[in-house]
Amino acid sequence: MPGCGGGLGLGVGILITDEMKWSKQSNSAALKAMSVLGMIKRTFNTLNREMFLTLYSTYIRPHLEYCIQVWEPYFNKDIDILEKVQRCAPKLVRCPENLSYEQRLEYLGLYSLSRRRQRGDLIEHIK
Repeated sequence: MPGCGGGLGLGVGILITDEMKWSKQSNSAALKAMSVLGMIKRTFNTLNREMFLTLYSTYIRPHLEYCIQVWEPYFNKDIDILEKVQRCAPKLVRCPENLSYEQRLEYLGLYSLSRRRQRGDLIEHIK
């Protein structure tokens, strides 16, 4: 959308700058997801695995992955801002202490966002 901070809107809720960079989209997606994550954190004292997976896959991950095959982030700063949300989310779950991020993802049966993007790329390529 011209006049909205120097960026263009693609009409489907995707933001791109005049320089054809996806930083605005990455920031917007992370901000929305982090906002929902904060609301969940304020609403629930503790979450078990099943509750977390339902809430995460329904309310948080869609913000991080909306049209991701179109705007797939390629700068580390854009990837990191999305992964930051995913790194925070599993900490809401009651699980054995001192688990690393990767161990928490395994405990929850989740994959990193980069692995999910690769999977989505393969699916799109095969179609």
